[in-house]
Amino acid sequence: MLGLDGLRGLAALYVVLFHCWLYTFPGYPNSSAPPWLGGLMFGRLAVVFFLVLSGFSLAISPARHGWRSGGVGQFLRRRAWRILPPYWAALILSLLISWFVVPASHFGPPTGATVLVYGLVAQDMVTAPTPNGAFWSIGVESELYLLFPLLLFVRRRWGAAVLAVCVTLPVVAGGLMAAGASPVEGDNWLAPHLAPVFAAGMIGAGIISASDRIRRLPWGWLAALAALPVLALGVVRGSVWTVNHYFWVDLAIAPAMTMVLAAVATGKPAFLVRLLTTRPVRGLGNFSYSLYLIHLPIVMAVIRRIAPHFVSSGLPTFWFTLALGLPVSILGAWLFSKVFEMPFKQNRSWKSLVAQGSAQWAARQ
Repeated sequence: MLGLDGLRGLAALYVVLFHCWLYTFPGYPNSSAPPWLGGLMFGRLAVVFFLVLSGFSLAISPARHGWRSGGVGQFLRRRAWRILPPYWAALILSLLISWFVVPASHFGPPTGATVLVYGLVAQDMVTAPTPNGAFWSIGVESELYLLFPLLLFVRRRWGAAVLAVCVTLPVVAGGLMAAGASPVEGDNWLAPHLAPVFAAGMIGAGIISASDRIRRLPWGWLAALAALPVLALGVVRGSVWTVNHYFWVDLAIAPAMTMVLAAVATGKPAFLVRLLTTRPVRGLGNFSYSLYLIHLPIVMAVIRRIAPHFVSSGLPTFWFTLALGLPVSILGAWLFSKVFEMPFKQNRSWKSLVAQGSAQWAARQ
Protein backbone atom coordinates (compact mmCIF):
# COMPACT_ATOMS: atom_id res chain seq x y z
CA MET A 1 0.00 0.00 0.00
CA LEU A 2 1.09 3.56 -0.78
CA GLY A 3 3.55 4.79 1.84
CA LEU A 4 3.97 1.62 3.87
CA ASP A 5 7.18 0.56 2.13
CA GLY A 6 8.60 4.01 2.80
CA LEU A 7 7.83 3.68 6.51
CA ARG A 8 9.49 0.29 6.53
CA GLY A 9 12.59 1.71 4.87
CA LEU A 10 12.90 4.62 7.31
CA ALA A 11 12.48 2.28 10.28
CA ALA A 12 15.22 0.00 8.94
CA LEU A 13 17.50 3.01 8.42
CA TYR A 14 16.93 4.08 12.02
CA VAL A 15 17.90 0.61 13.24
CA VAL A 16 21.18 0.90 11.31
CA LEU A 17 21.86 4.30 12.92
CA PHE A 18 20.98 2.86 16.32
CA HIS A 19 23.55 0.08 15.93
CA CYS A 20 26.19 2.57 14.73
CA TRP A 21 25.53 4.47 17.95
CA LEU A 22 25.21 1.41 20.20
CA TYR A 23 28.49 -0.28 19.30
CA THR A 24 30.48 2.95 19.19
CA PHE A 25 29.62 4.15 22.68
CA PRO A 26 29.79 1.57 25.50
CA GLY A 27 27.57 1.36 28.58
CA TYR A 28 24.05 1.09 27.13
CA PRO A 29 21.64 2.34 28.36
CA ASN A 30 23.97 4.57 30.45
CA SER A 31 25.77 5.39 27.24
CA SER A 32 28.97 7.39 27.00
CA ALA A 33 27.59 9.07 23.85
CA PRO A 34 27.08 12.82 23.72
CA PRO A 35 23.58 13.74 24.97
CA TRP A 36 22.67 15.27 21.62
CA LEU A 37 22.87 11.79 20.07
CA GLY A 38 20.39 10.43 22.62
CA GLY A 39 17.65 10.23 19.99
CA LEU A 40 19.46 7.25 18.43
CA MET A 41 19.17 4.97 21.46
CA PHE A 42 15.63 3.68 20.89
CA GLY A 43 16.24 0.96 18.32
CA ARG A 44 13.87 -1.36 20.17
CA LEU A 45 10.95 0.94 19.36
CA ALA A 46 11.81 0.78 15.66
CA VAL A 47 11.52 -3.00 15.85
CA VAL A 48 8.20 -2.65 17.68
CA PHE A 49 7.08 -0.43 14.79
CA PHE A 50 8.14 -3.18 12.37
CA LEU A 51 5.89 -5.62 14.24
CA VAL A 52 2.94 -3.23 14.21
CA LEU A 53 3.51 -2.63 10.50
CA SER A 54 3.79 -6.37 9.87
CA GLY A 55 0.45 -7.05 11.56
CA PHE A 56 -1.12 -4.18 9.61
CA SER A 57 0.27 -5.30 6.24
CA LEU A 58 -0.68 -8.96 6.69
CA ALA A 59 -4.24 -8.04 7.71
CA ILE A 60 -4.95 -5.73 4.75
CA SER A 61 -6.16 -8.49 2.45
CA PRO A 62 -8.25 -10.26 5.11
CA ALA A 63 -9.77 -6.90 6.11
CA ARG A 64 -10.98 -6.53 2.52
CA HIS A 65 -12.51 -10.02 2.55
CA GLY A 66 -14.45 -10.21 5.78
CA TRP A 67 -11.34 -10.99 7.84
CA ARG A 68 -10.87 -14.30 6.08
CA SER A 69 -7.52 -15.56 4.85
CA GLY A 70 -6.75 -17.83 1.93
CA GLY A 71 -6.15 -20.75 4.29
CA VAL A 72 -3.66 -21.39 7.07
CA GLY A 73 -1.38 -23.65 5.03
CA GLN A 74 -1.20 -21.24 2.13
CA PHE A 75 -0.50 -18.30 4.43
CA LEU A 76 2.34 -20.08 6.23
CA ARG A 77 3.87 -21.30 2.97
CA ARG A 78 3.86 -17.78 1.54
CA ARG A 79 5.41 -16.33 4.69
CA ALA A 80 8.13 -18.99 4.73
CA TRP A 81 8.84 -18.41 1.03
CA ARG A 82 9.09 -14.66 1.56
CA ILE A 83 11.05 -14.60 4.83
CA LEU A 84 13.28 -17.66 5.05
CA PRO A 85 15.49 -17.62 1.90
CA PRO A 86 16.99 -14.15 2.58
CA TYR A 87 17.15 -14.94 6.29
CA TRP A 88 19.10 -18.16 5.74
CA ALA A 89 21.44 -16.39 3.30
CA ALA A 90 22.01 -13.64 5.88
CA LEU A 91 22.57 -16.30 8.53
CA ILE A 92 25.38 -17.85 6.49
CA LEU A 93 26.92 -14.41 5.91
CA SER A 94 26.63 -13.55 9.60
CA LEU A 95 28.19 -16.86 10.66
CA LEU A 96 31.17 -16.32 8.38
CA ILE A 97 31.73 -12.79 9.66
CA SER A 98 31.31 -13.90 13.29
CA TRP A 99 33.78 -16.77 12.87
CA PHE A 100 36.44 -15.02 10.81
CA VAL A 101 36.09 -11.25 11.32
CA VAL A 102 34.35 -10.17 14.52
CA PRO A 103 32.13 -12.06 17.02
CA ALA A 104 28.57 -10.81 17.14
CA SER A 105 28.28 -10.91 20.94
CA HIS A 106 30.29 -11.03 24.13
CA PHE A 107 29.49 -14.77 24.35
CA GLY A 108 32.10 -15.36 21.67
CA PRO A 109 31.94 -16.95 18.22
CA PRO A 110 28.87 -18.95 17.16
CA THR A 111 28.77 -22.65 17.99
CA GLY A 112 27.07 -25.71 16.56
CA ALA A 113 24.08 -24.84 18.74
CA THR A 114 23.97 -21.46 17.03
CA VAL A 115 23.69 -23.04 13.60
CA LEU A 116 20.88 -25.35 14.76
CA VAL A 117 18.89 -22.83 16.77
CA TYR A 118 19.13 -19.96 14.31
CA GLY A 119 18.76 -22.24 11.31
CA LEU A 120 15.40 -23.39 12.72
CA VAL A 121 14.48 -19.78 13.60
CA ALA A 122 14.07 -20.90 17.22
CA GLN A 123 16.15 -18.15 18.81
CA ASP A 124 13.21 -16.71 20.73
CA MET A 125 12.72 -20.07 22.45
CA VAL A 126 16.28 -21.41 22.83
CA THR A 127 19.37 -19.48 23.83
CA ALA A 128 22.54 -19.83 21.76
CA PRO A 129 25.44 -17.49 20.94
CA THR A 130 24.08 -15.12 18.34
CA PRO A 131 25.66 -14.70 14.90
CA ASN A 132 23.76 -11.43 14.41
CA GLY A 133 22.19 -9.37 17.17
CA ALA A 134 19.36 -8.22 14.90
CA PHE A 135 18.07 -11.76 14.41
CA TRP A 136 16.15 -11.83 17.69
CA SER A 137 13.16 -10.15 16.08
CA ILE A 138 13.03 -12.67 13.22
CA GLY A 139 12.38 -15.41 15.77
CA VAL A 140 9.66 -13.31 17.38
CA GLU A 141 8.01 -12.48 14.08
CA SER A 142 8.07 -16.13 12.97
CA GLU A 143 6.17 -17.12 16.10
CA LEU A 144 3.65 -14.33 15.51
CA TYR A 145 3.10 -15.62 11.97
CA LEU A 146 2.11 -18.96 13.47
CA LEU A 147 -0.29 -17.12 15.75
CA PHE A 148 -1.72 -14.92 13.00
CA PRO A 149 -4.46 -17.31 11.78
CA LEU A 150 -5.78 -17.65 15.34
CA LEU A 151 -5.74 -13.89 15.86
CA LEU A 152 -7.53 -13.47 12.55
CA PHE A 153 -10.20 -15.97 13.65
CA VAL A 154 -10.79 -14.05 16.89
CA ARG A 155 -11.03 -10.78 14.97
CA ARG A 156 -13.53 -12.24 12.53
CA ARG A 157 -15.64 -14.06 15.13
CA TRP A 158 -15.73 -11.60 18.04
CA GLY A 159 -14.36 -8.28 16.80
CA ALA A 160 -11.43 -5.96 17.39
CA ALA A 161 -12.14 -5.21 21.06
CA VAL A 162 -12.15 -8.87 22.05
CA LEU A 163 -8.93 -9.47 20.10
CA ALA A 164 -7.23 -6.56 21.87
CA VAL A 165 -8.33 -7.82 25.29
CA CYS A 166 -7.36 -11.43 24.60
CA VAL A 167 -3.77 -10.62 23.66
CA THR A 168 -3.16 -7.66 25.97
CA LEU A 169 -4.77 -8.66 29.27
CA PRO A 170 -2.52 -11.70 29.95
CA VAL A 171 0.58 -9.62 29.16
CA VAL A 172 -0.50 -6.77 31.45
CA ALA A 173 -1.41 -9.22 34.23
CA GLY A 174 1.97 -10.93 33.95
CA GLY A 175 3.75 -7.59 34.02
CA LEU A 176 1.91 -6.41 37.11
CA MET A 177 2.82 -9.61 38.95
CA ALA A 178 6.55 -9.09 38.33
CA ALA A 179 8.72 -7.65 41.09
CA GLY A 180 8.02 -3.93 41.28
CA ALA A 181 5.65 -4.36 38.32
CA SER A 182 8.75 -4.00 36.14
CA PRO A 183 9.49 -7.25 34.28
CA VAL A 184 13.11 -7.92 33.44
CA GLU A 185 13.35 -9.20 29.88
CA GLY A 186 15.93 -11.70 28.74
CA ASP A 187 17.20 -12.43 25.26
CA ASN A 188 14.26 -14.63 24.31
CA TRP A 189 10.63 -15.53 25.04
CA LEU A 190 9.65 -12.07 23.83
CA ALA A 191 6.86 -13.13 21.44
CA PRO A 192 4.12 -13.33 24.13
CA HIS A 193 4.93 -9.80 25.27
CA LEU A 194 5.03 -8.43 21.72
CA ALA A 195 1.87 -10.20 20.50
CA PRO A 196 -0.29 -7.19 21.49
CA VAL A 197 1.70 -4.78 19.30
CA PHE A 198 1.37 -7.18 16.34
CA ALA A 199 -2.37 -7.47 17.03
CA ALA A 200 -2.62 -3.67 17.23
CA GLY A 201 -1.39 -3.50 13.66
CA MET A 202 -3.94 -6.11 12.62
CA ILE A 203 -6.74 -4.12 14.24
CA GLY A 204 -5.52 -0.97 12.52
CA ALA A 205 -5.88 -2.65 9.14
CA GLY A 206 -9.62 -2.37 9.65
CA ILE A 207 -9.26 1.17 8.30
CA ILE A 208 -9.07 -0.42 4.83
CA SER A 209 -12.71 -1.52 4.94
CA ALA A 210 -14.02 1.15 7.32
CA SER A 211 -16.75 3.64 6.50
CA ASP A 212 -15.93 7.02 5.02
CA ARG A 213 -16.70 8.65 8.38
CA ILE A 214 -14.02 6.53 10.10
CA ARG A 215 -11.51 6.99 7.29
CA ARG A 216 -11.90 10.78 7.44
CA LEU A 217 -10.93 10.96 11.10
CA PRO A 218 -7.69 12.93 11.73
CA TRP A 219 -5.59 9.84 12.38
CA GLY A 220 -2.32 11.75 12.27
CA TRP A 221 -3.43 14.11 15.06
CA LEU A 222 -4.91 11.21 17.03
CA ALA A 223 -1.54 9.42 16.73
CA ALA A 224 0.23 12.50 18.10
CA LEU A 225 -2.22 12.71 21.02
CA ALA A 226 -1.80 8.99 21.78
CA ALA A 227 1.99 9.29 21.69
CA LEU A 228 2.18 12.47 23.76
CA PRO A 229 1.76 10.88 27.24
CA VAL A 230 4.39 8.24 26.44
CA LEU A 231 6.84 10.81 25.10
CA ALA A 232 6.21 13.13 28.04
CA LEU A 233 6.84 10.33 30.54
CA GLY A 234 10.04 9.42 28.72
CA VAL A 235 11.26 13.01 28.86
CA VAL A 236 10.41 13.37 32.55
CA ARG A 237 11.86 10.05 33.67
CA GLY A 238 14.77 10.00 31.25
CA SER A 239 16.04 7.76 28.49
CA VAL A 240 17.61 5.17 30.82
CA TRP A 241 14.29 4.72 32.63
CA THR A 242 12.54 4.39 29.27
CA VAL A 243 14.90 1.67 28.07
CA ASN A 244 14.58 -0.20 31.37
CA HIS A 245 10.78 -0.11 31.07
CA TYR A 246 10.39 -1.17 27.46
CA PHE A 247 7.94 -3.85 28.60
CA TRP A 248 5.37 -1.13 29.30
CA VAL A 249 6.57 1.43 26.76
CA ASP A 250 6.09 -1.07 23.92
CA LEU A 251 2.46 -1.59 24.87
CA ALA A 252 1.80 2.09 25.46
CA ILE A 253 3.23 3.32 22.16
CA ALA A 254 1.64 0.67 19.92
CA PRO A 255 -1.75 2.46 19.56
CA ALA A 256 0.00 5.62 18.36
CA MET A 257 2.03 3.62 15.85
CA THR A 258 -1.16 1.97 14.61
CA MET A 259 -2.80 5.36 14.12
CA VAL A 260 0.21 6.55 12.10
CA LEU A 261 -0.34 3.60 9.77
CA ALA A 262 -4.06 4.39 9.57
CA ALA A 263 -3.20 7.98 8.67
CA VAL A 264 -0.78 6.97 5.91
CA ALA A 265 -3.21 4.34 4.59
CA THR A 266 -5.85 7.03 4.18
CA GLY A 267 -3.41 9.41 2.47
CA LYS A 268 -2.80 11.79 5.38
CA PRO A 269 -0.92 13.90 6.17
CA ALA A 270 -0.23 14.64 2.54
CA PHE A 271 3.33 15.91 3.08
CA LEU A 272 4.29 12.67 4.85
CA VAL A 273 2.76 10.50 2.15
CA ARG A 274 4.63 12.50 -0.50
CA LEU A 275 7.89 11.95 1.39
CA LEU A 276 7.24 8.24 1.81
CA THR A 277 6.49 7.80 -1.87
CA THR A 278 9.58 9.58 -3.17
CA ARG A 279 11.82 7.31 -5.17
CA PRO A 280 14.72 7.12 -2.66
CA VAL A 281 12.50 6.37 0.34
CA ARG A 282 10.32 3.92 -1.56
CA GLY A 283 13.43 2.26 -2.97
CA LEU A 284 14.91 1.91 0.50
CA GLY A 285 11.69 0.29 1.63
CA ASN A 286 11.89 -2.25 -1.18
CA PHE A 287 15.04 -3.80 0.27
CA SER A 288 14.51 -2.84 3.93
CA TYR A 289 14.32 -6.49 5.00
CA SER A 290 17.73 -7.17 3.49
CA LEU A 291 19.09 -4.03 5.14
CA TYR A 292 17.80 -5.18 8.50
CA LEU A 293 19.26 -8.66 8.02
CA ILE A 294 22.84 -7.85 7.02
CA HIS A 295 23.70 -4.38 8.31
CA LEU A 296 24.86 -5.32 11.82
CA PRO A 297 27.83 -7.58 10.89
CA ILE A 298 29.01 -4.84 8.52
CA VAL A 299 28.65 -2.11 11.16
CA MET A 300 30.46 -4.19 13.78
CA ALA A 301 33.30 -5.02 11.40
CA VAL A 302 33.77 -1.32 10.66
CA ILE A 303 33.67 -0.30 14.33
CA ARG A 304 35.83 -3.07 15.76
CA ARG A 305 38.18 -4.04 12.95
CA ILE A 306 38.58 -1.07 10.58
CA ALA A 307 37.97 2.13 12.53
CA PRO A 308 40.69 1.50 15.19
CA HIS A 309 43.32 1.72 12.43
CA PHE A 310 42.22 5.18 11.35
CA VAL A 311 40.44 7.09 14.12
CA SER A 312 40.24 7.25 17.89
CA SER A 313 37.36 5.79 19.87
CA GLY A 314 34.17 7.65 20.67
CA LEU A 315 32.75 10.34 18.42
CA PRO A 316 35.45 10.01 15.68
CA THR A 317 34.60 6.30 15.38
CA PHE A 318 30.91 7.15 15.16
CA TRP A 319 31.46 9.59 12.29
CA PHE A 320 33.79 7.11 10.59
CA THR A 321 31.13 4.40 10.87
CA LEU A 322 28.48 6.68 9.40
CA ALA A 323 30.80 7.59 6.54
CA LEU A 324 31.81 3.99 5.75
CA GLY A 325 29.52 1.50 7.47
CA LEU A 326 26.24 3.17 6.58
CA PRO A 327 26.74 3.40 2.79
CA VAL A 328 28.35 -0.06 2.65
CA SER A 329 25.36 -1.47 4.56
CA ILE A 330 22.88 0.16 2.20
CA LEU A 331 24.75 -0.82 -0.97
CA GLY A 332 25.40 -4.31 0.35
CA ALA A 333 21.73 -4.73 1.26
CA TRP A 334 20.65 -3.59 -2.20
CA LEU A 335 22.94 -6.13 -3.85
CA PHE A 336 21.95 -8.82 -1.36
CA SER A 337 18.26 -8.18 -2.07
CA LYS A 338 18.80 -8.57 -5.80
CA VAL A 339 19.96 -12.14 -5.27
CA PHE A 340 18.25 -13.38 -2.11
CA GLU A 341 15.14 -11.26 -1.57
CA MET A 342 13.63 -9.86 -4.76
CA PRO A 343 13.41 -13.17 -6.65
CA PHE A 344 11.32 -14.61 -3.80
CA LYS A 345 9.29 -11.42 -3.58
CA GLN A 346 8.47 -11.49 -7.29
CA ASN A 347 7.79 -15.22 -7.61
CA ARG A 348 5.66 -17.52 -5.48
CA SER A 349 7.07 -20.92 -6.43
CA TRP A 350 10.29 -22.60 -7.53
CA LYS A 351 8.74 -23.17 -10.94
CA SER A 352 8.08 -19.45 -11.41
CA LEU A 353 11.51 -18.57 -10.02
CA VAL A 354 13.30 -20.94 -12.39
CA ALA A 355 11.23 -19.70 -15.33
CA GLN A 356 12.13 -16.09 -14.54
CA GLY A 357 15.79 -16.97 -14.22
CA SER A 358 15.74 -18.84 -17.52
CA ALA A 359 14.04 -15.94 -19.26
CA GLN A 360 16.59 -13.45 -17.92
CA TRP A 361 19.46 -15.73 -18.94
CA ALA A 362 18.04 -16.11 -22.45
CA ALA A 363 17.59 -12.33 -22.75
CA ARG A 364 21.30 -11.83 -22.06
CA GLN A 365 22.43 -14.27 -24.73
